[in-house]
Amino acid sequence: MKAQVLKKQAAVETAPLELTELPVPEPGDGEILVKISACGVCHTELDEIEGRLMPRLPVIPGHEIVGRVAATGRGASKYRAGDRVGIGWIHSACGKCRFCRAGRENLCDEFRATGCDADGGYAEYAVIGQDFAHPIPPSFTDSQAAPLLCAGAIGYRDLRLSEIKPGQTLGLFGFGASAHIVVQLARHRGCEIFVFTRGEEHRRLAAKLGASWTGAPDDTPPRKLDCAIDFTPVGETVPRALSLLDKGGRLVIAVIRKRTPVPPMDYGQLLWDEREIRSVANITRQDLLEFLPLAAKIGIKTEVKEFPLEQVNNVLRLLKEGKVSGAAVLSMKEGSHK
Repeated sequence: MKAQVLKKQAAVETAPLELTELPVPEPGDGEILVKISACGVCHTELDEIEGRLMPRLPVIPGHEIVGRVAATGRGASKYRAGDRVGIGWIHSACGKCRFCRAGRENLCDEFRATGCDADGGYAEYAVIGQDFAHPIPPSFTDSQAAPLLCAGAIGYRDLRLSEIKPGQTLGLFGFGASAHIVVQLARHRGCEIFVFTRGEEHRRLAAKLGASWTGAPDDTPPRKLDCAIDFTPVGETVPRALSLLDKGGRLVIAVIRKRTPVPPMDYGQLLWDEREIRSVANITRQDLLEFLPLAAKIGIKTEVKEFPLEQVNNVLRLLKEGKVSGAAVLSMKEGSHK
């Protein structure tokens, strides 16, 4: 099979992924082999490739995977050959620790991430435990579904942990693959959304999807925010978002790593009055089980641009430069990107 392999961490501008021919993996006990049709390209890959996150090396990145079951291992009876499934960031967890028992497997010490701790979807095939694969609602094409497996699921978790209520105002800082799904979820919940992003094209998309106000990161919105979600890779966003929160507001940080540190902050000006900061770490299977049917029910629309597997280094560079509107998806179907 063809696969894009990361052997050494480096800046994406150096085209570090190598297109390689590898044997098709074999599913073990309780596992399924998935023939991949689409895989989303996520900001987390930038962290893995450039050294802000430490993957197993060599590794095949990619964790927004859609495909069809090609074979099953011994004892794997949940899916049949030909069934369409999705694979997200959560590749496995121990299932026994206090976090797993409490439904917080995202915090398990043995949490393994797809495309980071185990080979992922920048390839033609992938293997996953049957209990960590998820049915894809038929209303989505393969490419439309791919961003739902991480950008959508983590956005769903962000929104839930923000505890935003109908009628309140939500601020979104940065407007990429996840935020363009969150704005639709928040609108369905009855919230008003303000979006802060540098790109004119991103602001147009935010308005099209339901944001009532859009502006640059330093612009002043019409009023204070009840909650905010920070999707940006820079630490400077944290004090900026806190400065716009109303009393009792909550900031949710939706990235694994920041490229730049969070600067020193004045407690009295930014955190006092019961403002909160909360990080979001990984996703659980329950997030996907809840989110995927909800996305189909409310008609979430993912804005995607397809690319062939061979162009992944260029796609990563565009993503880093903020030049992808919506979500980038690697399509393994011949001619689908033309």
